[in-house]
Amino acid sequence: MESVQIGIIGGSGLYDMAEVTDRSEVTLQTPFGEPSGPYVLGTLRGKRVAFLARHGAGHRFSPSELNFRANIFGMKMLGVEYILSASAVGSLKEEYAPLHIVIPDQFIDRTKGRISTFFGRGLVAHVGFAHPFCKVLSRIAFDSGTRANATIHKGGTYVCMEGPQFSTLAESRLYRSWGADIIGMTNLQEAKLAREAEICYTTIALVTDYDCWHPDHDSVTVDMIIANLTQNAKTAQQIIAGAVDALPYERSCECASALKYALITRPDAVPAQTRQDLAPLVGKYLQTT
Repeated sequence: MESVQIGIIGGSGLYDMAEVTDRSEVTLQTPFGEPSGPYVLGTLRGKRVAFLARHGAGHRFSPSELNFRANIFGMKMLGVEYILSASAVGSLKEEYAPLHIVIPDQFIDRTKGRISTFFGRGLVAHVGFAHPFCKVLSRIAFDSGTRANATIHKGGTYVCMEGPQFSTLAESRLYRSWGADIIGMTNLQEAKLAREAEICYTTIALVTDYDCWHPDHDSVTVDMIIANLTQNAKTAQQIIAGAVDALPYERSCECASALKYALITRPDAVPAQTRQDLAPLVGKYLQTT
């Protein structure tokens, strides 16, 4: 199977990358089930990439239904070391207006019951997550947005809520009181799993609306969001393409060795099936003599 260094996850409104050429599709089975759909392999700015539509063809999966583990594990199986993720978000601050773009640097988790780890089943690992986004990749994405003349903000806290309903007014006001900046439904699990998979990860957050705290946006509709997403999609594609163009081949960040000191279980105590299933992640760390 072809090895691809760069992964792209498209969210609401970004179901394809028009600039990708030499396309082929690969369907993967992972130890965690099926990803959201086939990975589209192709060439973008002279580099091989793998594109995945997060919500499936035709936007069939809600945030709570997504098989995050399969989606990220599939990227790992393809050899991916960088993931650029695009995502629709609501704004919790006046200065982040619809059609703006945010490259967040922190998360608050408000999801319920989602599986956010590859580990368990006899193998325990605790990765560092104080800084949940790759600083190098985030800087490259921000610089690309600046070159694309986007109204782009560097840094910010992303509240990841369960959904699929939007926030209540009380919740929206609470998140603002916490100093949070944007709110979405998908990126936290991707970031946690990417860290466990030693993949660099960043989010290109596309602001579609003010959350319901705003007096003019107390009744957010899907139509409103889709209209803004359509406008933002072209900008997002420009940012992703520019970031792909600027990515270094060799990584210098800590993401590449996130598991080095994270595995707690004694190697000879790891069950054979778990060892086999997680070999793409931990094979190099579980050498026994």
